[in-house]
Amino acid sequence: MRILFIGDVVGRSGRAVVLERLPELVRDWRLDFVVVNGENAAGGFGITELIYHDLLSAGADAVTLGNHSWDQREALVFIERAEKLVRPLNYPPGTPGRGVALVEARNGARVLVTNLLGRVFMDPLDDPFAAVEREIAACPLRDAADAIVVDMHAETTSEKQAMGHFLDGRASLVVGTHTHAPTADHRILPGGTAFMSDVGMTGDYDTVIGMAKDEPLNRFLRRIPGGRFEPGGGPATLCGLAVETDDKTGLAAKVAPVRIGGALEPAVPAFWAA
Repeated sequence: MRILFIGDVVGRSGRAVVLERLPELVRDWRLDFVVVNGENAAGGFGITELIYHDLLSAGADAVTLGNHSWDQREALVFIERAEKLVRPLNYPPGTPGRGVALVEARNGARVLVTNLLGRVFMDPLDDPFAAVEREIAACPLRDAADAIVVDMHAETTSEKQAMGHFLDGRASLVVGTHTHAPTADHRILPGGTAFMSDVGMTGDYDTVIGMAKDEPLNRFLRRIPGGRFEPGGGPATLCGLAVETDDKTGLAAKVAPVRIGGALEPAVPAFWAA
């Protein structure tokens, strides 16, 4: 199965590159399944129902969130009817929406998608390791799911890497999001799980993690807020991770970074080249 995970879409410029490029990637790379992290898609903070549907129309099969899940208050309502919108699994019981979704891929396969929120330097939520352990046990790879995609939305590299090793051999891919800078450690772990500490953002990189530079610089230099954070509006780089799984095991057989457009050095998976 051919799976593409696209990192945190930031603002209008990030949305634009996804809406422009994803349909052709689905076609040219013959993608079976696409996951997009959309938690920064609405002005850099949260997601709206319209944006959610725009991402699905462009080719996303599931949309994951993170610590900005509720920044757009409408998400608290529409998430209940958005079956392919996945908020962090380890929110407390009673939180609106779902932390896991079993979605049918284009080739008819069953893909389990879950979203976890780290706890180090972030909100003190429920244990993400215990939460994902319960879900993997209830819907194990090969028996109940043909592929399992885990979005580990966390601040520290250590917590993301720990989750990768924790799920090695039990998930098809564990992808880190949230810090908005792509790492160079994409690989297949010993047990067969594709991993990357941070897939990077899909947005304008001539910024401070997606935000126009002036306000973040002002806060670092003077320690006084001068205004709102606003997403950068320059050309965006679409950042992602390409994974090809073994249909018999559901584990990763190939992995490569994806960087298209904008300021970063381009990268596309050679194993999907036409």
